[in-house]
Amino acid sequence: MLGYLSVGVFIDGGYYAKVNRALKAIESSIIRVRSLFDFICGRLAYEEGVNPSDCQITEAHYFRGRYRVKEAYDRHLLYNERKFEDTLIENDVVFHYKHLREVEKNGEVQVIEKGVDVWFALEAYELATFRKFDYVVLITGDADHEMLVRKLKALKIKTVLLTWNLTDVDATSPLLKEEAGHHWELSHIVHKDPALKNHLLYRLRESAVSPLGDDF
Repeated sequence: MLGYLSVGVFIDGGYYAKVNRALKAIESSIIRVRSLFDFICGRLAYEEGVNPSDCQITEAHYFRGRYRVKEAYDRHLLYNERKFEDTLIENDVVFHYKHLREVEKNGEVQVIEKGVDVWFALEAYELATFRKFDYVVLITGDADHEMLVRKLKALKIKTVLLTWNLTDVDATSPLLKEEAGHHWELSHIVHKDPALKNHLLYRLRESAVSPLGDDF
């Protein structure tokens, strides 16, 4: 049992956006970042047998590709991005962005998010090395992060994979789940605890669903 828990949270923005899109379609809701962080601290404190006040998220980081300002303006995304950034700032989340690129392939324009996953992994590993977190919580389902989990475990840092699968097809890599020391699948957890689900979600007014767009 640890006397105090220092927690680092690392959010894959692409994955987080997919979860929110599914929640908006199914529940007309999005995740409350503050409530999600409270859940993380409360569950870790319970599992380690410490007072919840002694379990703190000492750093939280969010990684995402995004359009340049003109492209975002043309797509009516600037309001969405700024609103979501306000939420991150209010919860002391450091955001890391790389510009998206558009390439034409076989007559179709494809949006490329290049380098974000590598940045995510390098930053998580480097910060875990220097900050010596007791726990690292990874909010992602990407198989590319399997080696990150393995490296964190080599540092003897307990690693939690936090996912929320809301589709018929599991979006979480089986290899990633197998590698992680702890896997919290929120769809299973909230199914057993409807009150927690209500706590984690912010219900959107009908008029607010459209302006928020599809990205957050």
